[in-house]
Amino acid sequence: MDFGLWTLDFGLWTLDFGLWAFGFWTFGFDAMKILVTGGNGYLGSHVRRFFNADDFSRRSGYDILDREAIGIAADYDVVIHLAAHLDKDPAVADECFQTNVQGTANVIKSMRPGAIIIYASTKDVYGAHAASYDEVPESCATDYCGQSALEWSKFLGERLLEYHARQIGVRTCIFRMSAVYARPSDGNEYGFVTHYTESVKRGHAIRLPLGGTPIRDILHVDDFSRACQAFIGSSHVYGLYNLGGGKANAASLREIAMTVGRLIQLDPVLIDDEDGPHPVPVNYISDLTRIREQLGWQPEIGIEEGLRSLV
Repeated sequence: MDFGLWTLDFGLWTLDFGLWAFGFWTFGFDAMKILVTGGNGYLGSHVRRFFNADDFSRRSGYDILDREAIGIAADYDVVIHLAAHLDKDPAVADECFQTNVQGTANVIKSMRPGAIIIYASTKDVYGAHAASYDEVPESCATDYCGQSALEWSKFLGERLLEYHARQIGVRTCIFRMSAVYARPSDGNEYGFVTHYTESVKRGHAIRLPLGGTPIRDILHVDDFSRACQAFIGSSHVYGLYNLGGGKANAASLREIAMTVGRLIQLDPVLIDDEDGPHPVPVNYISDLTRIREQLGWQPEIGIEEGLRSLV
């Protein structure tokens, strides 16, 4: 997509952004108003504390499907959009599309020109196409190959953001996130890394697909927050980035569980689950070339340090 045309079309907005950028570098993040949708969720609670941001979530009495309520987004310099319906069950496909597409439309259409939206998408928009790469680039195909309504709705959310951002003049960053993990928080369902850690601590059995050989690149939530920070502080109008731990933070599922056990001196209870569903693709590692080159970002927290923060 040619965002050069966008810059020309929004010449006045570009000038406004230049003044905004001057203000940012002068006053820094502390002068910015930041809103986190889903700010009481598994990742959102940590991101919100990192930025000292405000929360917009159902737990705080707000819903992105309520167009009047989300109108407060117009008061913010940055919206980090984490709120989503995260369920792959085909029975809730309608809820996925309603929240992840219409809800996202409500958020972006409520924002003012010159503001920034950061959208948490997922690596799973690639589906089985990602299996063609050792490290998956943003150029990986995204056409339909069996993705669930969850992944498909997140992908449609990306396209919708690109359209409305052009119309309104909102700087837009899309992160196709790999396995981002954080400490557990009350009432939240957590990702597999935290699930493994809690299971090892409590002596619960962990069922490993394909003998635990599938590989994932894992990323600490604080590194995710720093990636948001990097885009906010950049001059980019638009960015689409794969975001994970990359090759340096990639490990098999068995290795992750064993590392947790070693850190807390407990032997994990591991069960090889040959009959259960296996991950698609079996192995996934993010290619971080684009985000390194454009934003100067790379993970700072390694696997052992990150897992230690969970135990």
